[in-house]
Amino acid sequence: MDERLGFMDATAQAQLVRDGEMSPSELVDEAIARIEAVNDDLNAVIHERFDAARKEALNAPGGPFRGVPILLKDLGAPMAGEPYYAGTRVAKHAGYRATHSSYLVQKLQRAGFVVLGRTNCPELGTTITTEPLSYGPTRNPHSTDHTTGGSSGGSAAAVASGMVPVAHANDGGGSIRIPASCCGLVGLKPSRGRVSPGPDPAESGWAGSTIDHVLSRSVRDSAGVLDVLAGEMPGDFFVAPPPARPFADEVGVEPGGLRVGWLDHPAIEGFEGHPDNARAVREAAALLESLGHRVEEAHPPALGDPDFQRNFLVLVMTAMVVDVTAWGEMLGRSVSPEELEPDNALFYQIGETIPGATYLTSVLWCETYRREMAKFWADEHFDLLLTPVLAHPPARIGELSEPGVGQERVVQTLQYTAQFNVTGQPAISLPLSFTEDGLPIGVQLVAAYGREDLLLRVASQLEGAASWRDHLPVVHA
Repeated sequence: MDERLGFMDATAQAQLVRDGEMSPSELVDEAIARIEAVNDDLNAVIHERFDAARKEALNAPGGPFRGVPILLKDLGAPMAGEPYYAGTRVAKHAGYRATHSSYLVQKLQRAGFVVLGRTNCPELGTTITTEPLSYGPTRNPHSTDHTTGGSSGGSAAAVASGMVPVAHANDGGGSIRIPASCCGLVGLKPSRGRVSPGPDPAESGWAGSTIDHVLSRSVRDSAGVLDVLAGEMPGDFFVAPPPARPFADEVGVEPGGLRVGWLDHPAIEGFEGHPDNARAVREAAALLESLGHRVEEAHPPALGDPDFQRNFLVLVMTAMVVDVTAWGEMLGRSVSPEELEPDNALFYQIGETIPGATYLTSVLWCETYRREMAKFWADEHFDLLLTPVLAHPPARIGELSEPGVGQERVVQTLQYTAQFNVTGQPAISLPLSFTEDGLPIGVQLVAAYGREDLLLRVASQLEGAASWRDHLPVVHA
């Protein structure tokens, strides 16, 4: 294997092709070799399409990422003719194959990316660890006894270990930012409506909280891929305001002196955070201050609203019923709760009892919550909010997946991410800290709706100051 490629980002790999130093086929062959070298240790890639990828590399289109290998999460990015299971045993046992490609997959392929396979995810993406019964746990390259986070944990392990430079991910309650935090990656959740989920009717699932993008090693890759994926498609329900210029052009731009509020502990009473996660925020605040920003301890009062979790769970549990019904239609038979993992079966059973009026009440509550949260940026004139991504460092395998008990622990550590799915604001996890044992801890920056440009400017500034890409995981290709 070419050792340069294991931790070279997608932008640099694409440049090798443009310069004639490597061909798309060579990039693909090297990535396949890296997957074969470490996937047995990590269980990140659950479906390989290596032969098809080699054929596609021979005629890779001339887009900005021509020949660059990529992996797709097995949730939210169907690819015509390919297996698609969403982490479920029932779809796996049926051998389901997607009937069409999502707009996201079409855009990635037009940009020149070559899809090598699909990555592991929890069943239907409803938890923050990647330990499905369908394929078993994905392990963290920094410590194989620990979780990669979820629900994009397979993609995170693949990028962190050097299998591929970027991998598809999506985020309904933190599922881009949490794996980025656990695995030492850049994880940008774009604004609601920035990336079309079509052509499937997915926008109203979880009341518009979900959004697709990638996990990456560099800020410039997150920006460049967002340029590929962003843009309105026919029939989109949510559409983000168009950027003033390409997102890639924001990388390296001086952000100026910004007003940044920070919070280092759970705002909801009754929950406690870990000292390492709090320390990571304070260190990031100090770094931002040294870069010329005005930093103060402040956060939106709405973050402490105890009703948030109840209303968000109404959305999730109602969506569970819709998702399971949809899978029954795709498989040509009904799917019973007994075929789901225990926590999802419970979500389904509760979801069936939720009246339509109760669901709509929670949707309207979220609308009010969104307006209250926005005051921090619009009325109090903060530019950014800095928080932990999680309240605790990465958990050990098994701690978050034990039926019943695991969900309690998920709620304990999930205090900072789902709020910004409900508001639709862009947020990014940056790998600025580590525990004494070498486990990554990400910090989160949140901007006003539609201001990915500001996040990318500050994130690239921090990337230049922190040099996080020098930290190699224990398992790497």
